[in-house]
Amino acid sequence: MNNKLDKKTVKKGILPYLFLGIIILGVFYVFNVLNKDVHKFTYDEFIEKLDNGKIKEVLIVPRGGGYVYDIVGTLEGYKKNESFEATLPLSEEVMKKIVTASDEQSFKVKVKPDPDASSLLLIVANVLPFVIFIGVAFWFFSKQMAGNKSSLDFGKSRAKLNSDKNKITFKDVAGLKEEKEEVKELIDFLKNPKKFQKLGARIPKGVLLMGPPGTGKTLLAKAVAGEANVPFYFISGSDFVELFVGVGASRVRDMFQQAKRNAPCLIFIDEIDAVGRQRGTGLGGGHDEREQTLNQLLTEMDGFGENEGIIIIAATNRPDVLDPALLRPGRFDRQVTVNLPDVRGREEILAVHAKNKIIADGITLKNLAKRTPGFSGADLENLLNEAALLAVRRDKNEITMSEIDEATDRVLMGPAKVSHKYSENDRKLVAYHEAGHAVIGLKLKNASDVQKVTIIPRGSAGGYNMMVPSEEKLCSTKTDLLEEITGLLGGRTAEEIIFGEITTGAHNDFEKATKIARAMVTEYGMSDLGPLQFEQQSGSVFLGRDYNKPQHFSNEVANEIDMEMRKIIDECHKKATDIIKKNKSLLKLIADALLEYETLTKEQIDYLVENGKMPEEDEENLESLSITKLRKIASEKGIKDIDKKNKAELLKELDKTI
Repeated sequence: MNNKLDKKTVKKGILPYLFLGIIILGVFYVFNVLNKDVHKFTYDEFIEKLDNGKIKEVLIVPRGGGYVYDIVGTLEGYKKNESFEATLPLSEEVMKKIVTASDEQSFKVKVKPDPDASSLLLIVANVLPFVIFIGVAFWFFSKQMAGNKSSLDFGKSRAKLNSDKNKITFKDVAGLKEEKEEVKELIDFLKNPKKFQKLGARIPKGVLLMGPPGTGKTLLAKAVAGEANVPFYFISGSDFVELFVGVGASRVRDMFQQAKRNAPCLIFIDEIDAVGRQRGTGLGGGHDEREQTLNQLLTEMDGFGENEGIIIIAATNRPDVLDPALLRPGRFDRQVTVNLPDVRGREEILAVHAKNKIIADGITLKNLAKRTPGFSGADLENLLNEAALLAVRRDKNEITMSEIDEATDRVLMGPAKVSHKYSENDRKLVAYHEAGHAVIGLKLKNASDVQKVTIIPRGSAGGYNMMVPSEEKLCSTKTDLLEEITGLLGGRTAEEIIFGEITTGAHNDFEKATKIARAMVTEYGMSDLGPLQFEQQSGSVFLGRDYNKPQHFSNEVANEIDMEMRKIIDECHKKATDIIKKNKSLLKLIADALLEYETLTKEQIDYLVENGKMPEEDEENLESLSITKLRKIASEKGIKDIDKKNKAELLKELDKTI
């Protein structure tokens, strides 16, 4: 395939140069012809010049089978581009005169064979120019036709027919058990429609897959294509919309015409929100092209015409912006929400992505699934891939827990800024801040389990505390939310108690705490204002709908909302202060361990709380020991930068000190 493409590319590259060469040769030929100064002599004039000895050179060319001679030559005093021509009849007398004069006057005489005597040369001389001309004209004509063809195809559908290459089936889609059952029904109908028609059942005309990014909506559609033995067309919503009004509608019509010719079939439209947004929205009015395209799609899905045997599957992560007419029964009859996977789903997803990876013994996917709540399928795939890349970078033969921990941190917060240097005072502030979060998490009954605490900066954070719920819940209670706010305020509270000073490090904690407190008051009815909803959950702002959204409560109620939010935050802050004051020794213990080791895992924290000291490290954990100690040993040896080569030696020195 590549060789064919290369040959085509070479041909396309040579043709313009070949054409340019022909033009240059033609220009040179015309230039030479125009620059020549040719004198036409009669028979008498030629004989006169011959008798007077003026001829310098003569070329005799027989023509017409030897009955006529063309004489071409130059005279004395002629310039370089100057010559004469004469046509003489066949005559022995004339030839004798030319030969005698040549001997006497010593000028050159050349004789060429008759070109008419060679039929091949005659054909080449007469036919070749026409062949070249026709070839050049055909090349220009074909290029023009190709351009016209592409312009004629402007309104054609961009939907592509799925091939059997890289076939994905339901076996490759982990989790999503209920979602797979919903789309399996479509395939069953296409394979055996009589089973449904027997009871008068009508299969849905459209299925809308909606959910957060990375949850597997497109992957599920690919699996449907792999399982179905019918034509499967796939297209993106953005492929319909063009600059010119009417093109998108034309492409929708053409797509359904193709589908009708191949019915029964499936059509998959990815990111349908690009074309299916609500009509009449947007600043300054609607979008004419998008709205015409949407109108055509609505008509094709459920209008006067019937599209029997055509089932549409669409995917989006913005169902809130879709036009209501698109979501009504008869169009997208069935709406399947593809949510983030639960712990069992995460374990199955990890099993799929761990097939081609070498994972160290002792690491179970079940435990790893428990450590990653809130991760989508794409996040889990990226997690294992990052862990594998780290293992290769560290010259390991298998993926250990150290790489998985680091990969988890990378996915959540970004790569560690190991080379980032900050003062001891800043390190102490960050250590006590993160230790404050950990103490609240350890002492509150309904708080999340502390999985990891680190003061190594990542992204814009100087450190972070990974807290995972002890069990995944469908909904949260008021106590759960209050304790979550208390945990978020633990860092600022520790700063106030230990240093008597506050820093900017808690701005992200305040952002999350304020958001939870406002939702408790305005959405969940968890305040003294009662079970009233003043606001609704909203994702990204949709201009034209949310830009000038009215406020459905008075200024007095707005003031009460602010007071209730402040009351919740103040109560949680007071509770966090009481807990940290009672557990000041535990706070100092965790903070000192963080200053020495920089990163603490759940097992180390539990051991530290129970025994008051860190567990003994073995050789396998040497690599995860304190970077601070490594830097200290490196500075003693005069090593400025810790790289891959000198790190092994430094670890050996560190091993001696343990």
